[in-house]
Formats: sequence, C-alpha cells, structure tokens
Amino acid sequence: MPRTWRPCRVSFRKLTRPLKKILPVITPLLSRGNRKLKMTFEDELNALIYFHLEEHDSGRELVQALKEDDFVREYIAPNGGIEKSSFFEAVNSRGLTQLMEVFDALRQEAGHILPKEHEELGDLVSVDGSLIDATLSMAWADYRKGAKKAKVHVGFSINRSIPQRIFLTDGKGDERPFVEKIVMKGQTAVTDKYYQHHKDFDLWQAGGIHFVCRIREHTRKKVIRINNVQEGSMVFYDAVAYLGSQGLNRTEREVRVVGYRADGKEYWVATDRHDLTAEQIALVYKLRWNIETFFAWWKRHLQVYHLIARTPYGVMVQMLGGLITYLLLAIYTHETYGEKVSIGRVRELRIKIRNEAAGITARGDECHRDEMKGLYAKT
Repeated sequence: MPRTWRPCRVSFRKLTRPLKKILPVITPLLSRGNRKLKMTFEDELNALIYFHLEEHDSGRELVQALKEDDFVREYIAPNGGIEKSSFFEAVNSRGLTQLMEVFDALRQEAGHILPKEHEELGDLVSVDGSLIDATLSMAWADYRKGAKKAKVHVGFSINRSIPQRIFLTDGKGDERPFVEKIVMKGQTAVTDKYYQHHKDFDLWQAGGIHFVCRIREHTRKKVIRINNVQEGSMVFYDAVAYLGSQGLNRTEREVRVVGYRADGKEYWVATDRHDLTAEQIALVYKLRWNIETFFAWWKRHLQVYHLIARTPYGVMVQMLGGLITYLLLAIYTHETYGEKVSIGRVRELRIKIRNEAAGITARGDECHRDEMKGLYAKT
C-alpha cells in the first residue's frame, strides 16, 4: 500500500521530493513481531538525511534534536517521538535493503536529470577506497594493532559526478576485487596505481571492462609497437606492450602505455582504450581526482564519517544515508540553480530550513507563498 508523506517545510520537502515516487515501490519495512514499528523506514530515512545535512557530530546529538527541536520533532521525528535505544536499534538492524533500493533508484534518477560531461571519453567510473576511523570496540573493523578502521569501496561516475556503487569491508580489505563488482561491461574503470595487477588487466579485457590505470614508473614492458607522439604535447610516450616479467606476471593481452607530464611530475598509465588520443588518455586519468574531491567533500561537509553505528550493518546504513543525501543535494542544486553541489548552496539550504523552522518567511514574495500553498495542498 502506498505510503503517504507527512507535511514538511518547503525547503526540506523540495530537497526530498525525488523520494516521493521511490518510497511507495520499495520493499516494505515490516515489524518483526506483533508490535507496531516505533520508527518507520521513512522516519529512519528522514533522520539520516537530516543528520548529514545539518552536520551533526553524533547520534546522541541527533536523538536530542529529535526530542527537543520543534521543527525536527514535528517534521522529522516519528510520531510520538523516539527513544535513544529504539533509534540506535533501528539504525543497527533495520532498513538496509530499503536504503539500497532507494540509493539505486535515486542514482538512476540522477543519471537521467544531471548533464553528462566528457561524453566523448566514454562512460568513466573512478574506483577507490576510503578509510573510516572506528572505535576499538568495533572488533570487525580490523586494521592494525591499536587501531580500528573500516573501508568503503566506491564507484564514482566521472560523467555525472555522482556515486554509483558502494561496498564496505574492514580497513585491510583489498580494493582490487571491487573493480569487477562496481564497473559494468562497456564502462571504463579509472584507478590509481594501487590497482595495478596484470592478471586483472587480462580479466577486465576478457570481461569487456575497459580501464585507465596508473602504473609504477619502472614496470617492465615488452614493446610491440611505438605510436607517434605530437611535438609539444604533454605526452612523451605512447606504445603498445606486454607488461611484467615473462614467466612471472606478464600480461597475456597487450595493453597501451601512455606517459605524460603534468605539474612537473611524470605519470605512466596503462589502458585498453585504443580509440582515444594519448592526450585524452591523460585527461581521463586526471579526472580520477574527482573521486578524491568527492570523498573529501562528503567527509567534511556531510559528516558521513562521524559514525552513529558500530556494527557492519549499521555503518553501511549510515554510508547509504550519506550517499542518498549527496544525490538529493546534486539533484536539488541542479534543478534549483543549474549548478553542481557546492558548500555554498548547501549552506543556503540549511539557512532556509532553519528560517522556515522558525516561521521566518520573506514578506511580499508571492512566488514563495504560492509554492508553500501548492506544496501543502498536496500533502
């Protein structure tokens, strides 16, 4: 049965509007017993979005806001409120399936709405891992003696500037196997030199996964042919070769190797993309930095790594909540301003939500009043 949306202030409702058509068709979250859920999935999702949007430092701070902040209590918190124990129990044990479905649907929606950049370079997906500081009580988050860390493995669409897929492991989790889980046939994986593995280069080509991967400068190469390099180009090397030592780790399939200089530094890149110029290959690898920018922005401005959960299940719930918040912001800033996500626009949104929460509206703004009337009439 379709769920009805509770009334909400204009700006927060506008931010979450894409969820309106997604929530009715996802797997229902049912109570495990005869008792009614104290926190519906919609309540849990709204709380996670609000947590990241408002940069809360802890789950305790969020629970306090759910109890004491008039706006949050009325429009975000479950009917009748929520106790701390019930909130953390919900985050650590319920809603993961539904969050994954929402993320997948929202990712597809964003893919239709957001403009596609660098289309001439193909479908580019940067793959990387990012460490999350964990507490010593999180025994599953193995890293090293005296330190616990988890790791998220993310695929980031360079063309749309949005996350595509996510996986979670302990801090020592190997990153290379996730390329085949994240990147689809026909897409191009763009990776740093940690992902250099010659057997994987063969497997990716056999499976139809393209790649642009930085390699170590002194990687052995058996050159098959040398391609011409344009005079005055940043590219100083372009060849087709087998990588590695014969009898040890040599690739079975030939790869293209491009060397270029940027900012006084030399880069060596291996790829199976023969359809692009050497300069385009260099550009593709330079665009890999977009995922580093995403991780830094996501961590700093949405406080995603301030963990409110301690179990693998709960940490994944929070990571998905953070990704969903980012996707909503990407859609919101594009539709409202025709721009990419920026901290300036996010801060404007936060101010609008707080002003509306305090009952402050711009007098004489007919458009704003009409929007409010129209939105409330639909709830």
